[in-house]
Amino acid sequence: MSGSAAASPKVELREVGLRYFSPETETEALWGISLAIGAGEFVSIIGQSGCGKSTLLSLVSGILEPTGGAVLIDGIPVTGASPKVGYMLQQDYLFEWRTILENAVLGAEIQGIDMEKARDRARQLLTRYGLGQFLDFLPRQLSGGMRQRVALARTLVTEPEVVLLDEPFSALDSQTRIALADEVAAELRREGKTAILVTHDIAEAVAMADRVIVLSRRPGRVKSDHPIRFATPNGERPAPFAARSAPEFNTYFKTLWEELEVHVEG
Repeated sequence: MSGSAAASPKVELREVGLRYFSPETETEALWGISLAIGAGEFVSIIGQSGCGKSTLLSLVSGILEPTGGAVLIDGIPVTGASPKVGYMLQQDYLFEWRTILENAVLGAEIQGIDMEKARDRARQLLTRYGLGQFLDFLPRQLSGGMRQRVALARTLVTEPEVVLLDEPFSALDSQTRIALADEVAAELRREGKTAILVTHDIAEAVAMADRVIVLSRRPGRVKSDHPIRFATPNGERPAPFAARSAPEFNTYFKTLWEELEVHVEG
């Protein structure tokens, strides 16, 4: 899955910078970010609070425009929201007055996609996530983990090629968080999606990703890039929960922990 980033990037950032301007100040949020992510690759981005992790996702999604450099998807500059990109946020942002099925097809509705096809795909995804019997329920009738599964289905109903994940599990209890990370990683790999995860959780980053990118303190720049490899009998990457028990896991965790500690102390 990884290893294709250099040959034909699905997502590429070329010397990307972003400055925020106000009448009194100018704030440099990101500086000189160059990054290539291959088709089907899963990349995690970590760094101290305020280093620009979520801002980077906003640039890839087209919500923000860089003040320097370029963001490209399939070699084409990003100039606004793209149907190729799906975005899963920390909060599920489900509409409480819409049923689970109606929430899951919201993105398709906004994009003007064939709604019959969208509903069929939503039913398939929700059933796969164990929510088939809840299609007519309202969000308030579901647990936090179930609501995030609906949010994942809503993200994938439009069949994006790139999925952005901005702290999608942080509002959940630890057991639900780990279980859902397994489900999300399996689903994204099953569908061959290119994924970028922003997280404060080093263990989550290592367990889920093919690479972990560390951003420096503001202005955020790529400080290091860590390929994550696990030796398994069948050569396949272990699921996130199993990865946490792999011999390599603690080595990766310790390396990244110490690197982030240097950021804090330095």
